[in-house]
Amino acid sequence: MMNDLILVLDFGSQYTQLIARRLREYGVYTEIVPYFEKLESIKAKNPKGIILSGGPASVYEEGAYKPDSRVFELGIPVLGICYGMQYIAHFFGGSVVRAQAQEFGKAVLEISDLSVELFKSVKQDSIVWMSHADKVETLPSGFEELAKSGNTHYCAIADFTRQIYALQFHPEVVHSECGGEILKNFAVGICGADTSWNMRNFAEAEILKLREKVLRDSKVLCAVSGGVDSSVVATLLYRAIGENLIPVFVDTGLLRKGEREAVEAMFRENLKVPLIVADAKELFLGRLKGVTDPEQKRKIIGETFIEVFEAEAKKHNTKGEIKFLAQGTLYPDVIESVSVKGPSKTIKSHHNVGGLPEWMKFELIEPLRELFKDEVRALGRELGMPESMLMRHPFPGPGLAIRIMGEVNAADLGLLKEADSIFIEELHKWGLYDSVWQAFCVLLNVRSVGVMGDNRTYDNTICVRAVEAMDGMTASFSHLPHAFLESVSNRIINEVAGINRVVYDITSKPPGTIEWE
Repeated sequence: MMNDLILVLDFGSQYTQLIARRLREYGVYTEIVPYFEKLESIKAKNPKGIILSGGPASVYEEGAYKPDSRVFELGIPVLGICYGMQYIAHFFGGSVVRAQAQEFGKAVLEISDLSVELFKSVKQDSIVWMSHADKVETLPSGFEELAKSGNTHYCAIADFTRQIYALQFHPEVVHSECGGEILKNFAVGICGADTSWNMRNFAEAEILKLREKVLRDSKVLCAVSGGVDSSVVATLLYRAIGENLIPVFVDTGLLRKGEREAVEAMFRENLKVPLIVADAKELFLGRLKGVTDPEQKRKIIGETFIEVFEAEAKKHNTKGEIKFLAQGTLYPDVIESVSVKGPSKTIKSHHNVGGLPEWMKFELIEPLRELFKDEVRALGRELGMPESMLMRHPFPGPGLAIRIMGEVNAADLGLLKEADSIFIEELHKWGLYDSVWQAFCVLLNVRSVGVMGDNRTYDNTICVRAVEAMDGMTASFSHLPHAFLESVSNRIINEVAGINRVVYDITSKPPGTIEWE
């Protein structure tokens, strides 16, 4: 299943991950590697086809990103998207220039020949999403035009002899009406890729892989947060290695109200897996005292997590059996934390990716590292996990520490826990919880004047945040009913002493991130 793949070379586009997601939705296994991936590595993966992603650079600039040009000699189809198209045109002798009429947004696609395999089942005059300042002015020898738009003559081109295709628009975004079909036509119709990628097959393959990796005399310490990701990891590992799994839940003091009790009940009643709970509240709060920088918070929390895990490992590792640490790292975590997939910028460190200390003694096991959140939930369903667990909103590893602006202390944690609990409770009561991707409160540590009764107040401000997303890579704020927001505001101000103002965050991602820190 995973040996029959489409390989995406990432040139830094914010949409690159969507290419993989769209193709996986059609059952085509897709991986992303940086544009500078060595040819030997590409050959070893034996892809059915290669996609060159978009990117922010211009091909004619000094230092422009260039892949190993021998990818065109592998004898497999290649598809260039946006920057990928411009690189193809430039490399094969065409010309790429700055466009006088730049295109950002929707355009109408005029296809010259609907019988071409790339446009099978694609309707004429469909909407596509453009995002380019450069354009291909003259085609290289051997290439021909397949489609155009009102502003761009060469929206799609191809060299059928060499099996090289290129698109100026972004088929991977939802705004391109038939974009998914175009990607599928390339991967399946042109490349002949298999369509058996699904979570049932993934679960079977991953369980076998874990059994081979973890020998009979080895045990795995599993970091459990109670969220979807770590719960799925624990369930998957338990299926693979049974009693050799040692799940550890750390009470950092940075959890939501009632979180510890809920996690213990969840593992006891649903997973039937014995859970070890380490109480480290004082340790975490002590380490965070006086710290205000978000990145420093994440690093401290990440290192303290591992320190606690090592201490727990020693308690249960008298015979030296524990050799692995399992984590619920997801693809978006990796992409945001470390530029391993190409020239994209590091946005922030995740405690389970960029914050691990060098002295960590365990070998990491991250079975979900190449999955998106929706795929993880689908995997959980294949493993028989209850919907109540799978549909919980994502909760960051650093917990409430990154939802408090500035220093983290017990008093502020108390305010935030109470406000957040009210918000989530109201979402359930109004039947809105499952309609949003993630919802939470942020303590701004900004005080303002208010009036309650006949008295003047000068108290804190809570920000309410709710977003809609597919995988967390992009998100838009949720259009929650005003009556609901009014109810939440009234409850928080009336029930949480020390808060006299509630605001709603209407920022999408990008430009903002989902979490504030």
